[in-house]
Amino acid sequence: MDVNFVNPFLKSLLNVLSTMAQLELKPGKPGLKKDEIARGDVSGLIGMVGPQTKGSLSISFDKGLAIEIMRRMLGEAPDSINEEVTDMVGEITNMVTGGAKRLLADDGYDFDMATPVVVSGPSHTITHKTEGPKVLIPFSSLHGNATIEICFENT
Repeated sequence: MDVNFVNPFLKSLLNVLSTMAQLELKPGKPGLKKDEIARGDVSGLIGMVGPQTKGSLSISFDKGLAIEIMRRMLGEAPDSINEEVTDMVGEITNMVTGGAKRLLADDGYDFDMATPVVVSGPSHTITHKTEGPKVLIPFSSLHGNATIEICFENT
């Protein structure tokens, strides 16, 4: 998978969290994911389809990080991952994908976005619906970790 295709998603995540939650994440080393087990406690998954490619993106957050983002964005800090937290993760997934879509449009990529699906719970799974490689990029913060998974055909 082309790094020029992956980087807009990473930039968009960092931008969304620094703008909306005044939170900085530190990127880790990318790798290929071989299983379907999520690397966090709550995940947003969104599909994308366009003339050049199709694929999906997921963003998983540790419980502590998701709750801290909620506290910073909305002033509420629930004790557990509840409906408001899952709604927020879905909205962050949507904002990150929208930001990446704008950046990729400059390089001639165009795609439509589906409505995000949010899944939570210990050891939940993420199933990408395309046959491409699953690139996993971990992020760390003082409040927990986040992980982006990107899976696209033909990039």
